[in-house]
Amino acid sequence: MNKALAVSMNQANEMFAKVPEITLYFWITKLLTTGMGEVASDYLFENLNPFISAPLSVLIFVAAMILQFKVRRYIPSIYWLVVVMVSIFGTMAADVVRVGLGIPYFVSTIFFIVTLAGVLITWFSKEKTLSVHSIFTRRREIFYWLTVLVTFALGTAAGDMTASTMHLGYFSSGVLFTVLLAIPALGYKLFGLNEIFAFWFAYIMTRPVGASFSDWLGASQNHGGLGIGKGLVTLVLLIFIMILVFFRGGSPAKSMEANESEERVS
Repeated sequence: MNKALAVSMNQANEMFAKVPEITLYFWITKLLTTGMGEVASDYLFENLNPFISAPLSVLIFVAAMILQFKVRRYIPSIYWLVVVMVSIFGTMAADVVRVGLGIPYFVSTIFFIVTLAGVLITWFSKEKTLSVHSIFTRRREIFYWLTVLVTFALGTAAGDMTASTMHLGYFSSGVLFTVLLAIPALGYKLFGLNEIFAFWFAYIMTRPVGASFSDWLGASQNHGGLGIGKGLVTLVLLIFIMILVFFRGGSPAKSMEANESEERVS
């Protein structure tokens, strides 16, 4: 490897160091954060005054996002704190649309699908890529987190729609979305499905998977759950998330250029 190539690779790695490498640990942690955010939001709403819990959650969400934008590299604790707060905030956003405004889950699901499509179309029209390996400017980072936020709200609305409106219940909804989650994974591995499409498809599906199973664990038996309690489920999931982030925080994502350079060198 010549010196110029090594410098170029190092610069590329630095530029793409604010999001994690997409590994099995990434997907496990992502699933846990989706479940934790769902039950945590419900627990706060049910046990604290909404006029206290909602502003407090928004404040922590904004503070975490500011931290994420201020750091110059991927820091696991900060990145996953933002994901957790986005999960809680996204759940609240979906609940406000349904409970606060009285809009049916089907309508809110369609609304968030259209919103997500608008964000992705705008992102692609401006940047010509939706790859998480190409986030090296502030604008792309904004698009990334906006997309993440909408996917969480969409997943919450879709999971609630299948569980409540379609009367599948939490467990059956979790199974349904798990099957849908397997589609992009198998499509990418076996049939060469576009990597970017497969990633965002799977990313969207992780939300209703985690949310449905966490609701199933936490909800009372009268509401189709196991009755473990949302507070306890929140605490257990939070502990697992902290363990994964502390011990397996993951490496920062590499740029496509860096990956190609490594392949040429090897």
